[in-house]
Amino acid sequence: MEFSLQSSRLWEEVVEQTKLAKEKGIDPLLWALQVSSSLGTSGIALPSTELAHVLVNYICWDNNIPILWKFLDKALMMKIIPPLLVIALLSQRVIPSRRSHPAAYRLYLELLKRHAFALKCQINGLDYQEVMESIDATLHLCEIFGLQTTEPAILVVEFIFSIVWQLLDASLDDEGLLELTEEKVSRWAIKPQEMEIDGHDMYDEKNIAYCERLQNFNTTMAIEIIGQFLQNKATSRILYLARRNMSSHWVSFIQSLQLLGANSAALKNSKVLTSEALQELTSDSRIFLSRECKTSSRQKFHAVMAFGSLASSVSLCPGASRSDLWLPLDMVLEDAMDGYLVNTTSAVEIITGLTKTLQAINGTNWHDTFLGLWIASLRLVQRVRTSSNVQKFSALFSLNGYYVLNRESEVFLKHSKFTKTSVPERDPIEGPMPRLDTRLCMLLSIMTLVVADLIEEEEGAPTDETEYGSTNHWKEMKFPRKRRADLVSSLQVLGDYQGLLAPPKFVVSAANQAAAKAMLFVSGINVGSAYFECVNIKDMPFSCSGNLRHLIIEACIARNLLDTSAYYWPGYVNGRINQLPYSVPAQAPGWSSFMKGAPLTSVMINALVSSPASSLAELEKIFEIAVNGSEDEKISAATILCGASLIRGWNIQEYTVKFITRLMSPPVPADFTGSDSHLIDYAPMLNVLIVGIASVDCVQIFSLHGLVPQLACSLMPICEVFGSCVPNLSWTLPSGEEISPHAVFSNAFALLLKLWRFNHPPIEHGVGDVPTVGSQLTPEYLLLVRNSHLLSSENTHKDRNKRRLSEVASSSSPEPVFLDSFPKLKVWYRQHQRCIAATLSGLVHGTTVHQTVDRLLNMMFRKINKGSQSITSVTSGSSSSSGAGIEDNSLKPELPAWDILEAVPYVVDAALTACAHGKLSPRELATGLKDLADFLPASLATIVSYFSAEVSRCVWKPVVMNGMDWPSPAANLSNVEEHIKKILAATGVDVPRLSAGGSSPATLPLPLAAFVSLTITYKIDKASERFLNLAGPALESLAADCPWPCMPIVASLWTQKAKRWFDFLVFSASRTVFLHNSDAIVQLLKSCFTATLGLNIAPISSNGGVGALLGHGFGSHFCGGLSPVAPGILYLRVYRSIRDIVFITEEVVSLLMHSVREIACSGLPKQKLDKLKRSKNGMKYGQVSLAAAMTRVKLAASLAASLVWLSGGHGLVQSLIKETLPSWFISVHRSDRDQGSGLVAMLGGYALAYFTVLCGAFAWGVDSSSSASKRRPKILGSHMEFLASALDGKISLGCDGATWHAYVSGFVSLMVGCTPNWVLEVDVDVLRRLSKGLRQWNEEELALALLGIGGVGTMGAAAELIIEYFDS
Repeated sequence: MEFSLQSSRLWEEVVEQTKLAKEKGIDPLLWALQVSSSLGTSGIALPSTELAHVLVNYICWDNNIPILWKFLDKALMMKIIPPLLVIALLSQRVIPSRRSHPAAYRLYLELLKRHAFALKCQINGLDYQEVMESIDATLHLCEIFGLQTTEPAILVVEFIFSIVWQLLDASLDDEGLLELTEEKVSRWAIKPQEMEIDGHDMYDEKNIAYCERLQNFNTTMAIEIIGQFLQNKATSRILYLARRNMSSHWVSFIQSLQLLGANSAALKNSKVLTSEALQELTSDSRIFLSRECKTSSRQKFHAVMAFGSLASSVSLCPGASRSDLWLPLDMVLEDAMDGYLVNTTSAVEIITGLTKTLQAINGTNWHDTFLGLWIASLRLVQRVRTSSNVQKFSALFSLNGYYVLNRESEVFLKHSKFTKTSVPERDPIEGPMPRLDTRLCMLLSIMTLVVADLIEEEEGAPTDETEYGSTNHWKEMKFPRKRRADLVSSLQVLGDYQGLLAPPKFVVSAANQAAAKAMLFVSGINVGSAYFECVNIKDMPFSCSGNLRHLIIEACIARNLLDTSAYYWPGYVNGRINQLPYSVPAQAPGWSSFMKGAPLTSVMINALVSSPASSLAELEKIFEIAVNGSEDEKISAATILCGASLIRGWNIQEYTVKFITRLMSPPVPADFTGSDSHLIDYAPMLNVLIVGIASVDCVQIFSLHGLVPQLACSLMPICEVFGSCVPNLSWTLPSGEEISPHAVFSNAFALLLKLWRFNHPPIEHGVGDVPTVGSQLTPEYLLLVRNSHLLSSENTHKDRNKRRLSEVASSSSPEPVFLDSFPKLKVWYRQHQRCIAATLSGLVHGTTVHQTVDRLLNMMFRKINKGSQSITSVTSGSSSSSGAGIEDNSLKPELPAWDILEAVPYVVDAALTACAHGKLSPRELATGLKDLADFLPASLATIVSYFSAEVSRCVWKPVVMNGMDWPSPAANLSNVEEHIKKILAATGVDVPRLSAGGSSPATLPLPLAAFVSLTITYKIDKASERFLNLAGPALESLAADCPWPCMPIVASLWTQKAKRWFDFLVFSASRTVFLHNSDAIVQLLKSCFTATLGLNIAPISSNGGVGALLGHGFGSHFCGGLSPVAPGILYLRVYRSIRDIVFITEEVVSLLMHSVREIACSGLPKQKLDKLKRSKNGMKYGQVSLAAAMTRVKLAASLAASLVWLSGGHGLVQSLIKETLPSWFISVHRSDRDQGSGLVAMLGGYALAYFTVLCGAFAWGVDSSSSASKRRPKILGSHMEFLASALDGKISLGCDGATWHAYVSGFVSLMVGCTPNWVLEVDVDVLRRLSKGLRQWNEEELALALLGIGGVGTMGAAAELIIEYFDS
C-alpha cells in the first residue's frame, strides 16, 4: 500500500512537471531528459509502461496540444516509454475520436509509420513480456482472437493484426462502406462511445473545409499504411502467421480489405498505392518464404521443389517425360491387374488418395493432374493390346510410342496418323488372369469415379470454407470451382494423343457408336439408343470412327462431369449429316423396347445379356424385376445383370455391382413363416448370380469398386445355409439344368475363398508391429472392413466413395456382422487354420466324422475296395480308418456339405498315405480325388489347404515324374526352360538349369504331384473355370514354395493339358526364379532402376521411363515366341510371394544411392562436375544439365518409393522411416571422390528426402482424410525427433555431411511446401529444435517456413525469427 502511494505521488509529480514544461514552453528534449532523470532517481526501470499510460491519459483529451505530442514523440525517441504500448493506447483513444480530432489522428498515423515497423529493438528489451501483457490488457487481444496464451511473440502477431484491422475498419467507416461488410459493425472501438462535443479550437478545427480535407487525407494515409503493413518484409510475414493460425478472423478481414480495394474513393487520391495494387495484395498469398532465396542449398534444391506443371517440367529438362510424374500411378494401376490380388479397399479410394498425393508433391495444376490420370489409365489398356510382331511398327516401339516416354515420342504420338483401329494387336493371353475387361473398367469406370470424387471434393464444400493452410489459398478463394474446367481442358488436350486412344478390337464398335452419337447430336438429329440397337455402325454411309476418348467422354457425361457441349469440341466429330440413313424399326429386342414394356422373352433376355444398359433407369427396372418378379423373371433379371452390363457397362458399372450385391442378400419376405432360412427359396437366383460373377474379371471388377467385403458378407450366410442342407432338394433352372444345395454351396464357397488368400498361413511376412495387407485378408478382416462402412456413415457426406459403400452395406444389413454369426463356417475355418499350422490329428474311431471318412473313401475307391484289401484299412500318420465296403447304392453319402468338408482332410490324408505306401497307384489317387471333387466341388478348397500344409512340412518323399506312375513333363520341359530365359532376358538374372545334362529325372513332392495330377483332370471349360480359378493360384503358390524346378515342371505338365495357357504358365514359372534366390530379387530391382533411368543400352529400356519399366505386358509379341518382359511387370507379379520383405527397403535405398551416382557421373562430364564444384552456388554453370540430373534423381526416388510402398504397405514404410533410414545415416558410407563426390552427396541427400516424403505420402496421404493418416503422427514424430537430435549433436552421424545437409533441408522443404498438414502433427519443441539447427546452417528462410506452418505453438517463435531476420 505504501509503495502504491509512493508510485501515485511519483506520477503526479511527472504530470506536474509536464504541465510546468508545457506552460514554460520548455524544449521537448530537455523535458524528456528531466523526466528520465527523475524516474531513474526513483528506481523506475525504463522504458516505463506506467509512464506511457500517464502521458496518453494526460494528452487525451484535456491537453491535446502540439507541444504535448512533441513531448510524447521525444519520450519515444529517448526510449523512456515503449512504442508498441503507446500505439496500442493511442489506438484505443484516437481512432474512435478521429473525426472530432483529425489532427490527433494524423499525428497517430505518423507515430504509427515511425514506430510500428521497428520491431527488433522492441522485442529485445528486458520489459518485452511486461509490455506485451500490458498491450493485451489494453486491446483485449486474447479475448478477441481466442488464443489463450500470454507468449509475448504471439501477442506481437495479434497486435500487428489488430492495428491493421482497426485502420481497415476505420477507413471503411470513413467511406461509408462498413455497413456493406458481413458483420456491418466493427469488432474494434472505431467510434466514440459517447456523444462528441467540440472543445476549444486550438487548431482552427472549426474550419469545416479544413477538417474535411484533413479527414480525407487521414483516410488515404491510413489505407497507405495498411498497404505498407502488407508490403513490409516483416509485417507481411507476421500477417501471414495470423492468416494461418486465425483463419476464421482472417476471412472477415480479407473480405473487408477486398471491399475497400474495390470501392474506396480515398484510394484514388493516393500517390503510393493504387486500387489495383491493393487488390493484388489481397489476391496474392504473399507467402513469406520468398522465391528469391539467399540460401545456397535452397537454390540447389529449387529443382526438387519446382517439379511444376507437366509442360514446364518437360521443357526444363530435355528428354524428361510427362509420364515420369505419374510413374507411381502407372505401377499402382498395373499392380491392380494382378489376378491374385483381391483388394478390400476401393480402387477409387486408393487412386484418389494417390492422385492428391502426387498432385501435391509434383506441384501440378489440376489440368495436368487429370491429363496424367487419363494418360496413365490409357497406357494400362494399351499395355495388353499392342503388338510388335510386325516389322513396320518396330520403330514405334523403339520410341516407346504408346507410353509417352520422352519429348520426341510425345510429339510422335500427337501427330502420328498411325492410330485408330488400324493398329495391329495380338491375341490376348489366356489363363486364369484378368483380361482387357478389367483394364477398361479401370479406365472408363474407376477413373471417372476418381475424377468425380475430386471434383465433388471441391464443389461439395461450402463456398466460404477454404483450406487456409494451403500455399495457394487466395486463388482457391477466388476460383473455388476450377477443377471441372481443368477436366474439360485436359480431355480436350487428350485428343492430341491419338496413339494412346486407339481402341482394342472388341470395343471398336462401342467407340464408333459413341462417335456416331456425337455426330448425330451436332447435326441436330435426335435419336435414342434404339437406333443403334437396330443399325450396324459398319453399314452407316458416313465415317464415324471413334476412339477411347469418345468412350471416356460418354462415361464423364453419364456421371454429370461434362455435358453434351463436349460434342462440339474441335475435331471431336468428323462432320455432320442432314438426315438419318435408316429409319428406326417399330420393334426390336433391346433395352429401348424393354423400357417401353416388351416382355422378357428368351430373345429379349439374350439381347439384354449381350448389350450393356445405357442408363440407371434401365438397371433399376431390371433390379425391380429381380426383387418382385416371378421365379423365372428373377432368374432372367439376375442373368441380365451379370451380363454385358457388368462387364462392359462402364457408364453405370458402379450401379450394376451395387444391385448384384444387394440381390445377394435378399430380405426376409413379410409373409415368410418357414423354419428354414428364407435364402433356400432364392436358390436358383442366387446360384445364377454367384456363377455369373465368378470369373476372374468379374471378381476383379468387384474388387476395384471396393465391394469385396460386402460380397463376402453376402456369401457367408449363403454358405452357412446351403452347406447345412441335406442334399434332398433340387431346383430346375429355365435352361433345364438341375442344381442341388451342394451345387449352390460349392459355387458360393469357391467364390468366397477367392476373396482372401485362404491357402496361405494366417500370419505372413509381418513388418514391425503392422502386418501386411495380404496377411490381413481373412474372413474376420473382411467383415471388419464391411462393418467399418456402416460406422463411417456419419462422415459419408464428405466422401462420395464412402457414401456409395455405406449405402450398399446398409441395404444388406444395417447392423455389424461377425464371424460368430456363421458357426459352421467358423468351425471349418478354424479347422483350416489348424491344418495349415500343425499336423492333422484328432480323428476318433467310431465318431460321426470317422464314419463319414469311411463312406467317402469307399465312394472314391470303390473298385479297389472290392479287391483283396480295402483302401480304408491303410493306416496313415493321422487317421486309422477301417471297415467293409459299402454297397454301390449308398456310396454317395447324403450329408450336408459342412459335414463332408470336416472329413475331407482325413480322407485326403488317408489316400495320400496309401499312395505313399504303394497301396494306391498315382492314377487311382488322382481319379479318387477327382471323384471327391465332382461329388462336392467345394471339397477342392479343403484339398488345397491340406496339400499346402503338407508340402510346407517337407515330410513326404519326392516322386519321379516318369510318364508311367506319374505324368511326365519331358515333352516340353526344355521348351519351358528356353522361354523362361527369354522372359527374364532383360533382367540379367541367370535361370538355373532344369536338369543336369538331361540325366536327372524330374521329381515333385508327393502332395504337389498329387495336386497337379488332380488339376489336370479338369476340363478347360466354363463349368470348371471357377474351380480352376480357385485351384490355380494355390497350385502356383504350392509349387513356388517347393525347390527349383518344381514350378517349371508343373508348368510343363499343364501346358500339355492347356496349350492355350502356355504364355501364362511359362510366365508364372519364370516368377519362381526370384523366390528361391534373394540375389535374383536384388538383380530384378536393379533392372527396374536401370530400365527406368535409361542407364543401360538394352533396347527395352533405351529411353527409360514408364514404358521401359512396365513395357507392353507379356505374351507372344514376336514370331519367335515370348519376348523379354519388362522388369517392372516381373516385380509386380513377384513381390507378394517374397517371404522376407524387410530386406527390400535396404536394397532399394542402396540401389537409389547407386543410381544417383550413376546419374551424376553419366549425366555430367567430369569437367562440368569440377566447374560445378568450383562455382559459387553450383547452379550457374551447366544449369540445364544439373536440372536434368535432378529430374532423373527424382524419378529414381519416385520409383524407389513406389517399390517400397507396393511391396510392404504401411508396415514397410514404417520400418523404413523408424529403422532403415536412421541406421543408414548413422553408418559410414564410402564416397567416390574421383567422380564429383560433393555433387553426388548433395544429390543423394535430396534423393533420400524426396524418397522418404513420397513413401510417407503414399502410406498416410498428404491430408487427414484416410484412416491410415492416424498412424502418421507417431512415426513421423519419431523421425523428426531423430533429425532434431542429430542437429542438436546428440547423435553421431556417419554419412557425408553434404548428404545430411541436403536430406534435412530437402525433407523439411518438401514438408513445408507439399505436406503442411504433417508439420501440425509434430511436437512443437521438436519443430523449434529443428528450426534452431537450420538457422545454424544459415537456412533462416527454411527455418522460418517450418515454424510458420507449425500452428499456434510455433507462431511465436516464427514471429521472433521474422523480426530478427527481416526487420532492418
